[in-house]
Amino acid sequence: MAPPPPADLPLAQRIQKLAQTLQFAWFAGHATLLLCVTRYAFSWLRMNYYGRMAQFCYRTTFLSAALTYGIVVYKTWRARQKTGAKPANVVSYLTDENVQYLLLALVWLVMPQYPIAMLPFAIYSVFHVATYTRANLIPTIMPPTKVAPAAGASPSAKPQYTQHPMSDAIGSFVKQYYDSSMSVVANIELLLWIRILLSAIIFQRRSWILLVIYTVFLRTRFAQSSHVQNSFSTFEARIDNLIGAQGTPPAARQAWETVKGLARQFHQATDVNKYISGAAAPKKTS
Repeated sequence: MAPPPPADLPLAQRIQKLAQTLQFAWFAGHATLLLCVTRYAFSWLRMNYYGRMAQFCYRTTFLSAALTYGIVVYKTWRARQKTGAKPANVVSYLTDENVQYLLLALVWLVMPQYPIAMLPFAIYSVFHVATYTRANLIPTIMPPTKVAPAAGASPSAKPQYTQHPMSDAIGSFVKQYYDSSMSVVANIELLLWIRILLSAIIFQRRSWILLVIYTVFLRTRFAQSSHVQNSFSTFEARIDNLIGAQGTPPAARQAWETVKGLARQFHQATDVNKYISGAAAPKKTS
């Protein structure tokens, strides 16, 4: 993330220089996303999901998400161009988390409404907005204060600065809640897949297309995110406990074992590394 403008400039010039950066457009996109999700939540509470304003906020949420992730993907591509690195192939791009969420945002932009799909993007945006506010916005508006050197300090010593208390509070918030929030995102993404599956079972409009696309996305996230892996493990353990209870019909237990078996077969069949790197070497026995 680029540093804030020099503190010796007038406030108006500092804000102007900040607003001219691509990073500020990224921040504005995340801020717009949060505003749209908040406004849509009021429509949802009033059960006015398909009102004009609700639909505008829903679509703008994913348009903003596509903008923000598109900026990150573009900056990554530009960085590779400047360093003269070898152009990445399609597989490398598709394994990039930012590319995955960019494509997913575009999918949600044109698909029927699934309000729960807004939540992962909103949670990510909370932390992106907080981080940008701490690192760029606050230092631009209220630059760090120079600490007076201690008595007897060397004249050539590097000057020390104190951040605004709000910056410290935001930093503590991000540090305390980031990991747990990523676990919440993983749980929501799993619940969203179940929601899409139920829609496909009753043949809702374009649900089968969406199920295929979202299954590919979630499978990719499972391969890359420990939070998603933990979410699946927790879900499996909870169902195991429910199925293992006394009085559960044998047919239900058999059905659950069949589902788990099919899931493991799907996991093995879609392991991209297996096809790229070949079969894994056998483990050595001690």
